[in-house]
Order: sequence, then structure tokens, then C-alpha cells
Amino acid sequence: MITYFDGGMGTMLNLKAGELPELLNINDPERVYAIHKAYADAGCNIISANTFGANRFKYDNVDEIVKSAVKNAKRTGKKVALDIGPTGKLLKPMGDLAFEECVDIFADVVKAGRDEADLVLLETFGDLYEIKAAMLAVKENCDLPLVVSMIFDEKARLLTGADVRTACAVVEGLGANAIGFNCGLGPKQMIPLVEELEKHASIPILVMPNAGLPESVNGETIFNVDPDEFASYMTQIAKMGVSYLGGCCGTTPAHLKAMIEATKDIEDKVPEFKNETIVASYSKSVDLSEGAVIGERINPTGKKLMKEALRNKDMDYVLRQGITQSEAGAHILDVNMGLPEIDEKEMLCSGVYELQSVLPVPLQLDSGDAEAMEAALRLYNGKAMINSVNGKEKSMKEVFPLAKKYGGVVVCLCLDEDGIPSTAQGRIAIAKKIIKRAAEYGIDKKNLAVDALVMTISTDTNNAIE
Repeated sequence: MITYFDGGMGTMLNLKAGELPELLNINDPERVYAIHKAYADAGCNIISANTFGANRFKYDNVDEIVKSAVKNAKRTGKKVALDIGPTGKLLKPMGDLAFEECVDIFADVVKAGRDEADLVLLETFGDLYEIKAAMLAVKENCDLPLVVSMIFDEKARLLTGADVRTACAVVEGLGANAIGFNCGLGPKQMIPLVEELEKHASIPILVMPNAGLPESVNGETIFNVDPDEFASYMTQIAKMGVSYLGGCCGTTPAHLKAMIEATKDIEDKVPEFKNETIVASYSKSVDLSEGAVIGERINPTGKKLMKEALRNKDMDYVLRQGITQSEAGAHILDVNMGLPEIDEKEMLCSGVYELQSVLPVPLQLDSGDAEAMEAALRLYNGKAMINSVNGKEKSMKEVFPLAKKYGGVVVCLCLDEDGIPSTAQGRIAIAKKIIKRAAEYGIDKKNLAVDALVMTISTDTNNAIE
């Protein structure tokens, strides 16, 4: 059966100018609890704690606020979601907030609420980079189920430009347990978004629209969809195949009660597995099954000028190489900073930061240094290609945990401790071993790209047969 989140909190509180909703968890807990109880009485299975805006930018006592909020929600006897919203700041390079600082801000909230909450809900996020920071904060500080809900506009884009496929690839890659939409749009406007998400998602879907679109009437903000109309549209969405329904701004217990009554007999539906091998930047994705050109000029091997640029930390040269390849039609850019005499970790991270600051092209991170690879994967804004893993046990032990944590499509080289097999069957055997070991780490084969290391005929005429 469908599981029901609750509805709007901020619009129910009807705060005066300057009032902060999260402070009410301490200063007027009964007011908050009354709203929680109304949603519970309406039939909601999950109550979201009043913690949406609880972060260090607004409050000095985040820990106290979060603990009080979760306590208020738990009084309903329902499951409680630790509700985390965006910081309100843009991350570098679009804004001033550093990525790791953003992770720390979200970690404050997670640590405060993890002991009593039943799950974590990230909602109303419009920036994939901030979503990544929040997801890492959750994953690194608790083992609660994680639901990620994003705010898209009517053009089906996030604030920072990602379409539904791109967002889905990144969020699934980072390990969300469910994915969906809330806020920004009414239920009617969300139907096309749900249709698109169902094409790409392999995890349960959540839909929490506003009660229509806001209108100003006599100086007050009014939402234009009443409970019956809301329930009608949500019935259409429920029949499309979702697992979670709820409401956002403007929805009330009456909206939720009408929705639950109308949809309670509709079976939930987990999307079918999607066999898409997708890499992504913050705003653009590439399905490798459709073919892709990977530009490999950002690599010092056999390139004198690139070696000089890396030794001199000349990122302008690196950027020019990236821009030139992108303009020539490259779908993905390989980034390799492997020179013995430089700090590869520092340079790889610098390259990733600079390239993703100016280009929307997805990146292939190319390094045999596990520490450098992890630092770059953590910094990367998207779902990268990871170049590479091979059949050596050491390689698989280093690379697969990183791919599992940060997401990515892993290039799998058909070689092992004995080198490159001379026969096709030998290489296929290594590929099968890599695929099996990846599965043990929870990495599906759709996120593996096998490189058979095909050799030229000039090196061995038998290669023509193999």
C-alpha cells in the first residue's frame, strides 16, 4: 500500500513576519504538536519533524531545536522523518559556501536527530551539489533510510539546471532509498515530472505537491486547489505507480485526509529496474549505451605541454584543453593528473573544480591513486566515470568502495595480476570476475563499462582472430 507523508507545516503555522518556525519546537511545542496530531488523525503514516530550516545559519542551538522537534513529532505515535531543507546558500563556485562546510552544516542536524528519528527526508532541494553534501552528511553519520525530494520548475529543471534524468542518476548513485518531488508546483503540474522520473528511476518514488499555485488575495497568499481537487489529481499520480504521497505548501490535514481516502486502495508500485549506464555533471547526463566520445587530452602521457602545465599548476591551460574538446564534440572529458613529481591529489581536485566551474560536460576521473580518486569523487558535482578498476584484488578493494559511496560508472580493465590475457576468453573471465566482485559491494553491472583492452593486429596477428 502507499505510504503517506504529512502536509504543509509553515503555511499551517501562519507565522507573523520575523517569526522562526523551528523555535516553536521549544517556545510553543503544543502549537507544533497540534499540527502533527491533525495530520496523524488524517491518516498520515509519517510525520515530518519541524526541522526544515534548522541549521547554524539561522540558529545557535540547532541540537536543542532538532531534539525538541523530533520529540514533538514522536508524540503522535507515528514514524518520524528528520526533515532537512536547503541551507539557503549557494555552493562554490556559484556562491560562497564551501562543499565541506555544507556537509558539516547538515551533519549537525543529522547527529542531533538520528537517535529518535525513523528516517531522513531531504526536501525542497534545487541544487544537485547541495543534495550531494546533504546525502553524504546523512550517510556518514547514521544508517537511517534516506528519501530525497527535489523542487523542479515548470520546465522540468532544478535551480542549477539539471533535468530529471540527470538528477535521478546522481541521487540514485549516491544511495537514496527513495526519490521524488515536492513544492514549487501543484499536483497537476507535477504529473509530467512523475512520468519522466518513472522512465529513469529504479527506486521508490515520492510526490508531495503544493495545494496548487499561490495567488495573492487581499494581501494574503492563497493556494488555489481545494482538498477535493487535490485528491483527484493525487489519485491520477497514485495510479501512475508511486510509493509515497504527501503534501507541501498550502496543503492542510483536510487535503491529506481527502487524498488518503481517495487513494488508500491503490497499490504502491516500485519502478522497474532501469538498465541505463549514465554519467552526469551538475546539469547534463550522458547514456553510454547511446554512444559517447571521451576527450583524453587532459593527460600528461606523451604530452610535453600538459606536463609543463601541471608542474606549473597552470589551470588555464587545462581549461583550454577542456573547452577545445567540448567544442569539438566530446561528450565526456577524461581528467588525468598523473605525474610522479606533482601532488596528484591536489592537482586532480583543482582540475575537477575548475573544469566543472565552466563546463557542463561530465568528467571521467582518471587516477591509480586511491586517495586522489576519493578526494576528486567527493568534490565532483555529478556522477563521474571512474577510470579505472581491474581484476587485481588490490584494485577492486580500493575502487569499489569509492564507487559505492560516491556513485559513478566504473571503467573495468580486463587485466589482473598475470597481465592481459592473450585470448578473448581469458579477458571475458576477468570481466566476469570484476562484475561478480562489484555485485558484492552492491554495485550493479549497469554502472560498469568493460574495456576489453583490444590490441592492434600489428602487435600480434592472432589479435585479428581474437
